[in-house]
Amino acid sequence: MCLNLMGHLCLRSHQHSIPISITWQDDSGDDDDETASPADKSELHNTIKNLSLKLDDLSTCNDLIAKHGAALQRSLNELDGLRIPSESSEKLKAVNERATLFRITSNAMINACRDFLELAETHSRKWQRALQYEQEQRVHLEETIEQLAKQHNSLERAFRSGTSGRAANPTKSFSEGSFLTSKGEDSEEDEETEYFDAMEDATSFITVIAEAKEDRKAEGGTPGPVDWTSSDNVLDGTSLVPKEPPKVKRRDRIPDKPNYSLNLWSIMKNCIGRELSKIPMPVNFNEPLSMLQRLTEDLEYHHLLDKAVHCTSSVEQMCLVAAFSVSSYSTTVHRIAKPFNPMLGETFELDRLDEMGLRSLCEQVSHHPPAAAHYVFSKNGWSLWQEITISSKFRGKYLSIMPLGAIHLEFQASGNHYVWRKSTSTVHNIIVGKLWIDQTGDIEIVNHKTKDRCQLKFLPYSYFSKEVARKVTGVVSDEQGKAQYVLSGSWDEQMECSKIVQSSPSSPSSDGKQKTVYQTLPAKLLWKKYPLPENAENMYYFSELALTLNEHEEGVAPTDSRLRPDQRLMEKGHWDEANTEKQRLEEKQRVWRRRRLEACSRGCGSEDEKEADTYMPLWFERRLDPLTGEMACVYKGGYWEAKEKQEWHMCPNIF
Repeated sequence: MCLNLMGHLCLRSHQHSIPISITWQDDSGDDDDETASPADKSELHNTIKNLSLKLDDLSTCNDLIAKHGAALQRSLNELDGLRIPSESSEKLKAVNERATLFRITSNAMINACRDFLELAETHSRKWQRALQYEQEQRVHLEETIEQLAKQHNSLERAFRSGTSGRAANPTKSFSEGSFLTSKGEDSEEDEETEYFDAMEDATSFITVIAEAKEDRKAEGGTPGPVDWTSSDNVLDGTSLVPKEPPKVKRRDRIPDKPNYSLNLWSIMKNCIGRELSKIPMPVNFNEPLSMLQRLTEDLEYHHLLDKAVHCTSSVEQMCLVAAFSVSSYSTTVHRIAKPFNPMLGETFELDRLDEMGLRSLCEQVSHHPPAAAHYVFSKNGWSLWQEITISSKFRGKYLSIMPLGAIHLEFQASGNHYVWRKSTSTVHNIIVGKLWIDQTGDIEIVNHKTKDRCQLKFLPYSYFSKEVARKVTGVVSDEQGKAQYVLSGSWDEQMECSKIVQSSPSSPSSDGKQKTVYQTLPAKLLWKKYPLPENAENMYYFSELALTLNEHEEGVAPTDSRLRPDQRLMEKGHWDEANTEKQRLEEKQRVWRRRRLEACSRGCGSEDEKEADTYMPLWFERRLDPLTGEMACVYKGGYWEAKEKQEWHMCPNIF
C-alpha cells in the first residue's frame, strides 16, 4: 500500500500542472536597454515550470492528507465503539495502517514544501538584485532630470539677459517666469539652489531657496534689503521655548491596554451607511478618553499662541496660528481608537493657569447630532472658542469623520480675530488590514481684522507618491492677496515657514497647467512634535498631556468626564464591567431624553428639533455668529465662579 501511495504521488505530480502566467513589464522608460538573452528566457521558463510542479505536489499532498485524515478519524470512531474483543486486533491493524499512510503523506508534503522554499529563496535573490538595479537607475534618472532643470533655468536667464543687452551683469536682469539671482554668476547660484516641487496637481507653487541678506528687486521694481534674522523676527526656530517640566506632579502612565479579541465584522456588518454616533459600540473600540478630552488635546502646543501674542506683524502671527492648527492633528497618527461619546450635559475642565497659563471648559450641548462647545482663556493674552459637531459615516472599508463648525481665536492686544475649520479625518482598513488614519482637505484661516489669509492643503497619502507622507503645504497672503510666506511640513512631525522675497509664474507644463514659483529665504522651524512617552504603544499612544487628562482631580463639576464610570473602568482594564456600565448610562440617557420630549408642548418638527428646543446648555448659550452667520454656542460664564464656591446644585445627574 505504501508503494501504491508513492506511485500515486509521482503520477499526480506529472499528470497535473497549475497554469501560471507571469507578465514582465519594464517601468524604467529606457528604450535602449538590452533585451533578455535566450538563456535568460530559458531559465525563467524552467523556473516557472519547476514552481508549477512543486505547487502541484503541494496540492496533491494536501488532498491525500485530507482523505487519509478522514479515514483515520473514522477508524478511531469505530475503535471507540468496539464491544467484542475478537474484533480489536483487526481494527487496530487497520488504524495502524492508515496512520502509516497519513505519516508518509505528511512527510511527502513537508519535503515538497522544503523544495519549494529552497527554489523560491534561490531566485528571490536574483529578483532582489534586479529590483535594486531598477531603483538605482530611477534615482540616477531623477538626479539627471534635476540637473537638466537647473541648466535649462541658467540658459533661460542667460538668453533673456543677452536679448536685453545686459548679459555682462546678469544679477540686474529679471523678467517674468525667471528666478532672481543672489550671486554674481548664475552657475554658482544654480549649484547652491534647492528645488522643492510639490506632488503633481497637489500644490500650485514651487519654492526656490535663496540666501538671506542680499539686495534684490522687489516686485514693484524698487530694490531693497531683505533680512531674515531673529532680531526682528519672532519666527526664528531657534527661539522656540523647550517644553518645561510641569510645576505640579502629574501622572506619566496608565494601566497597559488589555489584549482582548473581538469579532469586528459581526458588529460592523449591520452598521454600513448608518451614523456612527447612533450605533451601540463596545468599549473594545474606544480609548479611555471622551470626545471632550480629545478636543482639549488641541491645546498641547499652546505655546505657539503664547508666542504669537508678541508678533508685531499680522502675517508672522498667521504663520504661528497655522502651525497651531496643524499641530492639533499630531496626536492622531497612531490614535485609531474611538473616544467615548459624551453624555448630554457632560463637561470637562482643564484648569492649568499655573502650568499652562490657561483655563479650558468643554460641554456636550447636543446628543443628536453630537456637538460640543469649547472655550479657552489664556492669561497670556488670547482666547479660543468653538462648537464642533462630529459627522461620521461608516462606508464598509473606511470611516469618514467630518468635524463641522468654526474655530475662533482672538488676541486681545491686537484685536486680530482668526477663524478656520477642521479638515476631514479618514480611518482606513476598517474590516481587513492594519488600521491607519489620514487627514485630507483644505483649511482656510482668515484674519477678519486685517483680511490676511492662509491656505493650507493636507495632501492625501499615496503609496506611489514620492512626497513625504502626511505632507502639509500652505501660503500666507496679506490683505492685498500678495503671498508673504510659504508653509511646509507634515501634520505628524513639524511645520516650517519660509519668507517669500520674489514670485513669478513658471513655464506652462505639457498639460497647460502653470504653477507659481516662489523664491524664499531659508526655512524657519515653527513647530515640532513632542516625543511620545515611554511605553506609549501599550497606553493607547497617549501623549504626555493625554495621560493626565483623565487623572482624578478634586473640585471638578459632577458632570466632568473624569467621573464617568465606564470610562474609568476601561482605563483600569476592566472592559467587561465597562461595557455593562456603558449600557446602563446609555439607557439612562435614553430615558432622560424621552422625558424631555414628552414634556415638550410645542409642535416641533423632528425629534432632533424637539431636543434642541427642550435642552438648554448649562454653561453655554446659543448665539448668532456675526462672522460666519451661523448659530453657535458660546461661553456665558459662571463655571469658574461655581467651582470656587463649590456650588454644583444646578448640574444634572448624568452618571
